[in-house]
Amino acid sequence: MRVAFLTETFLPATDGVVTRLRYTLQELARLGDEALVVAPRYPEGGPDSFAGHRIFRVAGIPFPPYPQIRLAPANPGVGRALRRFGPDLIHAVNPYILGMAAPYYARRLRVPLVASYHTNVAAYARFYRLGFLHRAARLYTRAIHNRAAVNLCTSAATMKYLRGEGIHGLRLWPQGVDCELFGPHRASGDWRERLSGGNPRDRLIVFVGRLAPEKGIEQLRSALEKLPGVRLALVGDGPARRDLQRRFAGTPTIFAGMLHGEDLAAAYASADLFVFPSTTETLGMAMLEALASGVPVVAARSGASREVVDDGQTGLLYDPGSVSSLAAAVHRLLADDPERTSMARRARAAAERRSWEAATRALRACYLEALGKT
Repeated sequence: MRVAFLTETFLPATDGVVTRLRYTLQELARLGDEALVVAPRYPEGGPDSFAGHRIFRVAGIPFPPYPQIRLAPANPGVGRALRRFGPDLIHAVNPYILGMAAPYYARRLRVPLVASYHTNVAAYARFYRLGFLHRAARLYTRAIHNRAAVNLCTSAATMKYLRGEGIHGLRLWPQGVDCELFGPHRASGDWRERLSGGNPRDRLIVFVGRLAPEKGIEQLRSALEKLPGVRLALVGDGPARRDLQRRFAGTPTIFAGMLHGEDLAAAYASADLFVFPSTTETLGMAMLEALASGVPVVAARSGASREVVDDGQTGLLYDPGSVSSLAAAVHRLLADDPERTSMARRARAAAERRSWEAATRALRACYLEALGKT
């Protein structure tokens, strides 16, 4: 099978969408499929290929509220690259700017279009003081996704939301996690020392993700005041970093920056708990990586979090927006070592049931369904 991906983000960018694409491309190569990735060009460069698949770069400009995002509209070179590749289908990943052209190319090449939904852009507009775009984003999402033969959802919660938005052809694209890279065996005394600011005997909670307004990270500032002897490590970067550094000044918080590979795996495994206050998730990749690391998760009871965290078994869900509920959940697990240890074992076992191979085979089944509609 030959699949052309039009994606709004790819390497060297790092987020849940890129992580999913990386593992998917590796699995497709292992299954003997070929892919072309059409993605934005970044100032810091990026690979020309990945897992044996070619990457065609498109020039773009930074999105002002979030410069790490590149706005890269399609140009005639995209059409030429697609014609040379000769795809059996086109997969538009989170289509907004570059993906806007996906229906046009699918029609011109007479191949089916598959689209996947990863980000609630309409909800994010409010976090970036662009609330006036909320309705327009919803209408646009419905219009472009209903041009696809199959629409992939990264969680059942997302599927329910999109069905309510009037989007058709919905199918679940299951989650996966790398249980070889992420695991309890990655725990490191050196990393615990670093993430705890030189206080490894204190309790350590970790957040991994974009430092961005929609993640609700500022809630952790108030929660820390209710949790003496607890230290926080924020792993990641993003547009809210400077503001968060000001907000967390004077608290036992370490800004660890971006981590990758084994360093990231060690950061997860060296923590006592993983905390995730976001209420806008469509996937929850970081939560899955924490579970694979044998670290219980404390997350807001909303969206994909309820599908990743088995409340009371692999972690705890707290009332969204309630600092008291968040602090109580963290305190409960940090104060009960046997319960936390038992949850850690169940967390790892739950993650082991989610493989990228199974997720990619489910994706290919959706591709075959789309091909059957042509």
